[in-house]
Amino acid sequence: MTVAVWEAVRRRPLGFLWSAWPLRTWAFLLTGTVQGAVSLVVLAVLLFVGVGLSVVGIGLVVLTGVAVLGVPLAVLERRRLLLVEPVPLPDPHGSLPGVGAAVWLRSRLKERATWRELAYVLIQAVLFTASGIGFVALLGLSLMLLSAPVFVWAVSPDTVMLWPGRPITNPLGALPGSAVGLLGLVLSSYAGALLAGAQVRTAQFLLAVRDEDLGSRVIELTRSRARLVDAFEAERSRIERDLHDGAQQQLVALSMTLGLAELELRGQHPAAAELVTRARGEAKQALEQLRTLVRGIHPQVLTDHGLPAAVAELALRNPIPVTVDIDLPHRLPGPVETAAYFTITEALTNASKHSGADEVAVAAHLKGEKLVLLVTDNGHGGADPAAGAGLQGLADRVAILRGRLIVTSPVGGPTQLRVEVPCSV
Repeated sequence: MTVAVWEAVRRRPLGFLWSAWPLRTWAFLLTGTVQGAVSLVVLAVLLFVGVGLSVVGIGLVVLTGVAVLGVPLAVLERRRLLLVEPVPLPDPHGSLPGVGAAVWLRSRLKERATWRELAYVLIQAVLFTASGIGFVALLGLSLMLLSAPVFVWAVSPDTVMLWPGRPITNPLGALPGSAVGLLGLVLSSYAGALLAGAQVRTAQFLLAVRDEDLGSRVIELTRSRARLVDAFEAERSRIERDLHDGAQQQLVALSMTLGLAELELRGQHPAAAELVTRARGEAKQALEQLRTLVRGIHPQVLTDHGLPAAVAELALRNPIPVTVDIDLPHRLPGPVETAAYFTITEALTNASKHSGADEVAVAAHLKGEKLVLLVTDNGHGGADPAAGAGLQGLADRVAILRGRLIVTSPVGGPTQLRVEVPCSV
């Protein structure tokens, strides 16, 4: 990462003096010195109190507060860096909306960025504050010398002694002091650029986002998505169970009741018996549709007998002949089986509706600790995974399991859908 103030000096060494950069670096160093001094006092007080009260337990809470003190100070520092660095540093912490203080504290203590920020606060409080005080002294002395003629004129006829043993009685005698002050301002401009750039470089090293921070975010995001999928699967299983044990059984009972009513009315009220017969047929049709819906939500055969049996049943119901070759030495984890089943379901549906194929082949086997699933049809090809939400949804489901979905569909066919999913989930 580049440092803007150093680049400004490198590009225009002399023009740098007439730009706004010196004023920006002076403001940055002055505010940093004040902030560092305050941080040093706060850290010293908290450490003293924490160590002193650690014997009664309260001190541990104070010391924990010291550990996360760098988090808010780093937020302030990233904003202050905008004085000399036009590109803001992104926050390395993951967002924690709506969580309590205890959860926030545990999460922050686990993040390496928190400890890097604390290290930056310590460096700023000690090193940058000390160098800032030296810079403030140089800048203040330079300004005083530069304004010496005005000061001598203001206190005239009294004398002013800029140099030991050499009293000055008129403003012209103070002009050498102004020259030294001007030279001091030039030195302050370049020294300020050097010190400000050093602080920016340190901030970029300790306060910026690192790959490990992004990696932890990706891991947490993957886990979060996996938890959502698990919750969705649990809710889908509950709906399937409620439909199977509730509405489906009630429709069966209704069909039986209508059958008994039909027997009672057949000889005495033929017209009413015909209406009951029609109602019984509609109840059977509704029952069949409900069974199809239940199988689509989560097939019971998949839960009871695994992927080979579920795919075999799926192949029997498919309008296009399906050849199934699934050779698995053992049951797969539930999420993997579910993802594989619905991938096959979506692939068979697409082949039946869009491909013009008259034959589909489904093959699955384990390659090491990875399930490799192939669904191939002999249709006209040209399938576009980005054209619909079906395959994209399957790709998202597989991605959550750290797998991948590859669709190969040249114009003229064949179309092959390949899924690779790790089984160690």
